[in-house]
Amino acid sequence: MSSTPGLSRRALLARAGAGAAAVLAVGWNTATRAWADAPGPQVEQLPALDGSVTLQGGELERFASDFGHFVRQTPRAVLRPGSVRDVQRVVAFAHRHRIPVAVNGQSGDAAKVGAAGLESHSSYGQANPRGGIAIDARGLSRIVSVRPGRIVVEAGATWAQLTDAALAIGWAPPCLTDYLHLSIGGTLSVGGIGNGVRHRGLQTDTVESVRVVTGTGELVEASRERHRDLFEAVLAGVGQAGVIVGATLALVPARARAHVFGLYYDDLGTFLADQERVLADGRFDLQVGEASLAKDGSGHWRYKAELVAHSDEGQPVDRAALLAGLSPVAAETTVTEQSWREYAFRVDGFADYLRAAGFWDLPKPWLSLFVPASAAKEFMTLAQAEIGPADLGAGILLFYPYARERISTPLAVLPEEPVGWHFDLLAFPGPGADLPAMLRRNRRLHDLAVRLGGKRYPIGAVPDLTEADWQRHYGALWGRVQRAKRRFDPAGILAPGQGIHAS
Repeated sequence: MSSTPGLSRRALLARAGAGAAAVLAVGWNTATRAWADAPGPQVEQLPALDGSVTLQGGELERFASDFGHFVRQTPRAVLRPGSVRDVQRVVAFAHRHRIPVAVNGQSGDAAKVGAAGLESHSSYGQANPRGGIAIDARGLSRIVSVRPGRIVVEAGATWAQLTDAALAIGWAPPCLTDYLHLSIGGTLSVGGIGNGVRHRGLQTDTVESVRVVTGTGELVEASRERHRDLFEAVLAGVGQAGVIVGATLALVPARARAHVFGLYYDDLGTFLADQERVLADGRFDLQVGEASLAKDGSGHWRYKAELVAHSDEGQPVDRAALLAGLSPVAAETTVTEQSWREYAFRVDGFADYLRAAGFWDLPKPWLSLFVPASAAKEFMTLAQAEIGPADLGAGILLFYPYARERISTPLAVLPEEPVGWHFDLLAFPGPGADLPAMLRRNRRLHDLAVRLGGKRYPIGAVPDLTEADWQRHYGALWGRVQRAKRRFDPAGILAPGQGIHAS
């Protein structure tokens, strides 16, 4: 069989098996600034790849939108990498021709929704290459190695994969997001927050090293000891300085049981005080909180602290001691016990319900913010006035504290105070919702948080953010962010969907 320059045997076989719907790129027409599927005098051919670059068909449509379903723009090409070298070569090619590039985790539970149903869990186009090249991270999704205390993974692997691989040898990740079917590279690019933040910080704080392809196509192994500037630029760096293709992360010994305490409150002030007391003394291993509208239609808000104490098999916990000094509605306090893994994967059942009820694929105006503790009551009171049953839909509003001292990732931008609160509006509104109004509400709440000293967690749907907004967000770190962009992505091609360096 004859070969086509620029395509590996594997890519040629992919072309032969893909049928007429898929068209693979051969190169880039420098005159028309468009992809070419056949050689020509003005076509600079792609280097040989282990995977392929697709130009047409259903593969592109999977990358046109994301989990939020607000921003839709079909990329002009999708790289399905067969190796890290593919990412290097395509990014270097894109650098030469000033073609935008963004990685899409294509995360989700493949066992439940199938490969065609996987999606990026950004919610406002953050992973969209804006007409450029989308890199399908699922092409790099191996667990490379696991041993006590350490696991090496490719960036497209999910936290669910990592968790099960670690548990198989009696170890566990120190910090998990609530939903585990998210790509590791994706959460490391934004920080990765979950209910273990009290003791362990963000997921980025558990990283020992990362493998990064910079905006020029250079592959670099970065850590606190080597290439620290790049290491710190990519962790919570929202994809601006490089493509994370792999990581080495710390593990901790796994505990067998999770004792889950549900504490309910009718008063916001009491809820805030108890949550900050638990944060300060560290009596629980995991800590999260939730605000919800009362089901009686009164418009009254209620609050729940979900607190978890781990134990070894057969080891009891002192429930009285754990609850001492707290003031929930005592008659409603619940305590359940389950395995460590059951609790870690607890959101899977909720996700199954959302899929079955038809909410999963609808637009989701999520909003994720950090507010300083001194403003938590004021912010939450004002935010609640903006949120009704239709705004939440089938979703939830998480609200829980963190200790700033536990978070060491430099680009995880937080309020200045020692204690802050994470406000996470995970809305799943139903059909017919007034989505433009919900986006305007998100902008108002974002601006309110900023006025009160707050910051945003960069996954939500906040419209009309400008470079000036980002400059205010980063504050004293803005110069560092700009220098990293110029150094590691001099052509400015990486992750344009964040809109940070738009001018």
